[in-house]
Amino acid sequence: MTETLSPARHYRDLAAKFTARVEAVPADRWDYPSPCEGWTARDVLRHVVDTQRQIVTVVGLELPAGPSPDTDPSGAWTTTRDGMQAILDDPRRAGLEYDGHFGRTTLAATVARFYNFDLVVHAWDLARAAGLDDTVDAEDLDFVEATARALGDSIRMEGVCGPAVEVPADADRQTRVLAHLGRRA
Repeated sequence: MTETLSPARHYRDLAAKFTARVEAVPADRWDYPSPCEGWTARDVLRHVVDTQRQIVTVVGLELPAGPSPDTDPSGAWTTTRDGMQAILDDPRRAGLEYDGHFGRTTLAATVARFYNFDLVVHAWDLARAAGLDDTVDAEDLDFVEATARALGDSIRMEGVCGPAVEVPADADRQTRVLAHLGRRA
């Protein structure tokens, strides 16, 4: 179960699933619209790459330079993923503290809560944009649902998730969870 996984191991697991989605996007579909209003599949990937590159800077770290999502989407993600994983695998670096939006925290705790959440949700966004299988594992839905619940109204902050979308009462769990995040399945 994901609650017992270390931030490094959980990131590794979710990053592998995200990588599979990135690698499955056909070259001609990177500029297809995503479920994120105004964003293409490439924009979703750029967001994931850029936010992960940015968060490590709050503790004085840097991820290795890599290709741009504009020229090499897979390479941009792989470089980012590998750099983040190396940091998370090093307890000294992963445990670096900073003052975050919700108070004093560590880089590992922030990745565990927010960036792992992004990997699940944005993997779905990529799949939808590219016309791939968009199934989210039940365990990952548990994690996303618990995280969204813990964030409460903060989930609606600018740049996080849009307003919840209404779905039929008999909608499946994945549809309900994603609708809570403002996504239409």
